[in-house]
Amino acid sequence: MKLIIAVIKPFKLEEVREALTTIGVQGLMVSEVKGYGRQAGHTEIYRGAEYVVNFVPKVKLEMVVDDAIVDQTVETLSNTAKTGKIGDGKIFVLDVEQAIRVRTGETGADAV
Repeated sequence: MKLIIAVIKPFKLEEVREALTTIGVQGLMVSEVKGYGRQAGHTEIYRGAEYVVNFVPKVKLEMVVDDAIVDQTVETLSNTAKTGKIGDGKIFVLDVEQAIRVRTGETGADAV
């Protein structure tokens, strides 16, 4: 099993969720986060005053998937979240040693 963490633009969330559901991803955790990468924030004008936005709003998705669909999940995330502009996000893939469903006690892939 793998834990896939994706940081994407907020307006892409619903499109990405639908695409992941289509390929069989059954669960997804979503968090609103702020951060910056190479874009390092930007300036905005509010009521005539210019100010710097250091942290850009993003959405962090976390999902645990079976090894068999990792590549397909990453490809779907990448293709669906892509706008071609700076700040599209990142995808990280990590190993998961164990998963346990609290309610039933199921372990491993059955718990996901």
